Amino acid sequence: MKELVLKQCKKCHTTVKVLEGEQEITCCGEVMEEVKPNSVDAAFEKHVPVYEKVGENIHIKVNHVMEEDHYIEWILVKTEKENREVILKPGDTPEMTVPYEKGALIYAYCNKHGLWKTVVE
Repeated sequence: MKELVLKQCKKCHTTVKVLEGEQEITCCGEVMEEVKPNSVDAAFEKHVPVYEKVGENIHIKVNHVMEEDHYIEWILVKTEKENREVILKPGDTPEMTVPYEKGALIYAYCNKHGLWKTVVE
């Protein structure tokens, strides 16, 4: 399955999701860098999305604070057929439920600690 590709500007921190193609994207006069999941030195257990199979679905959550200055911005589930995403704001509960699909990729994005990923078994 094709991974989610995020690019981020080192100067202004603008972040974009790349849907197709592999061309360079520039911002602030520089080439944006790819954001690698699970690569920031931060508490793994507070950022990596976890899931539980419930019937034909999976319930996903992230054990993370949802404060004004530190929160999970979104959770995205990528399958062969589609992407499903929930956009979050401070005070929300970082959870979502989607149909179970083995091999699906679950991403969560922390506004301070970047991109985190887990794979559905």
